[in-house]
This record gives sequence, C-alpha cells and structure tokens, in this order.
Amino acid sequence: MAGRRVPNPRLTGLGGGLLSGVLTVVLGCLDQLLFGASLTVYGVLFLPVCLVTALWVRRGDLLAAPVVLPIAFALGLLPVVEGANGVGARLMGLVTALATQAGWLYGGTLLAAVTVLVRGVRRAAARRRAATAQSGRPR
Repeated sequence: MAGRRVPNPRLTGLGGGLLSGVLTVVLGCLDQLLFGASLTVYGVLFLPVCLVTALWVRRGDLLAAPVVLPIAFALGLLPVVEGANGVGARLMGLVTALATQAGWLYGGTLLAAVTVLVRGVRRAAARRRAATAQSGRPR
C-alpha cells in the first residue's frame, strides 16, 4: 500500500492571505455556533491556521505569511465579537477583542515567522550545497 502524502500546495502571498482569511472567518463562525463565541477557542484554532499558511506559501512569498495573518485574525474575530446592536458596537467589540486576545495574535504570528525563518534558512543551505556541488570545491 502506498503511503499517503500530506498536501503540499504552494500559494502566492495573496493566496496565503485568502486562505488564512477564509479559514479564520469559517472558524470564527463555527466558534460562534458551537462554543458560544469563545475567544479562547478562537485563539487556539488560529494557531494551526498560522502554521498551515506559513508552510503552504511558496518560497518567493515567504515574508507574506506573517504579514497577512494579523489581518486574517481580525477578519475571523468579526463573527465572534459581541456588540450586534450596530456598527459602532461591533467595532468597539472588535477593538476590545483585539486588545484582550493580543497574546493569541502575537503567538500565531510568531509561530508563522519562525516557520518562515526555518524554511528560508533551509532554502539558503540547500542553495549553498548545490553551489558547492556544482563548483566541485568547498567554500
């Protein structure tokens, strides 16, 4: 039996932003329906989104992953925040949620940044090995 492979798509920076934005909004809606808009549940669910986005963005767009994730976090908070009595109340709920849940936001962004950094270092090391092998002499 052949081993199953994990999907390995390569998204552009825009694709990574769209993926993370859609995933966070869907997770925010599910959080609202299943857990009664728990900000902690939303924060925990945000972390895998960060990891997936950082792993699936293509090499040329590595720096886009940590940039789009805070935007996606804010988008996903919209269905979760309280304040359904108007636009102003919803906006105040969003600002409050961003302030109180900054730890999840920073943690997820840091997770993505470290993942991107590791991918970049591995890419540079592979290039160096290829250049060394091609020239036939160590550097």
